Amino acid sequence: MTRSDAIEESPRRRGLITALVLLAIAAGLVLLSVVAGASPRDPYIRSSLALRGDQEHGSKLFLINCAGCHGIAAQGVVGPNLHGVSDRKRDTALIQQVVSGKTPPMPSFQPDPQSMADLLAYLHELT
Repeated sequence: MTRSDAIEESPRRRGLITALVLLAIAAGLVLLSVVAGASPRDPYIRSSLALRGDQEHGSKLFLINCAGCHGIAAQGVVGPNLHGVSDRKRDTALIQQVVSGKTPPMPSFQPDPQSMADLLAYLHELT
């Protein structure tokens, strides 16, 4: 490779690197908007998070609606073990999971906002 070839190749490399960096930034912005898009802007999530949950009522809701897959003690059966789940996931993500059932075979389930707050309070107690 001659010196003139190296000089010619350098702007091409810089252009390619710039394009890759811009592509990575764009992908990051899209990912950020997806993650933030279904956050507390959602009226259901916002109203659920604004309420103080009752852990005892949340426990009853869990037994009725969730224990069949997650186990009576939330130890995991068909669904995963939920002990420490509130340490691994934000409340908004937990609400989205419950409401959407986005991980098959979990069904979607949308309790009223107070019941969702109660269920979150129960999940926070699972250590």
